[in-house]
Amino acid sequence: MGTATGDTSPPPAAAGADPRPLQGEPLALDLLNTRWIDDGVRHDLLSDTGGFGVWLAGHGLLERAGATPAALEAALTAREALEAVVADPGDRRARDGLNAVLAHGRVLRTLGPDGPAEQVETDAPAWLAAWLAADDYLRLVRTAPDRIRACANDECILHFYDVSRNGTRRWCSMAGCGNRAKASRHYARTRRREGRE
Repeated sequence: MGTATGDTSPPPAAAGADPRPLQGEPLALDLLNTRWIDDGVRHDLLSDTGGFGVWLAGHGLLERAGATPAALEAALTAREALEAVVADPGDRRARDGLNAVLAHGRVLRTLGPDGPAEQVETDAPAWLAAWLAADDYLRLVRTAPDRIRACANDECILHFYDVSRNGTRRWCSMAGCGNRAKASRHYARTRRREGRE
């Protein structure tokens, strides 16, 4: 990861393959992670409906939500709102942005023959994935808001939900940003030692 040089499409990948370096985070954070930096180049999986379809398929939402231009626009709105509220949960405008996304849907609770049931309803099908991501953020905040983190690497823009036992995870990936930070610290220590000799 390095300094961003501008948004580009995802790097070449097999058809339908998700090229992102960090996957498997909760839906809200995974939507944020549709943008990433690789070798100084900024990528955006949601630069077109094809990449959006890859993201939807990875969450089992492709059939339910559809990779339409309207659904992509709703997802981009949700991503922007999530980015703002994760950066500053105390910002009223950021909360208003997320609440505007949440206003497009609701959970309908009913009592069926097998007991209680829930169904998500949105005011338009295009808002389903966006609403689910916004609603997932509320779940994370209810569970452990302090576990929602940005990678500690200043040149990385990925986010994660810290599920480590002691809650001290700092990197999006130990193999990527974590190893780079360790190598950088080692290099700095070596240079200091050489300077004293």
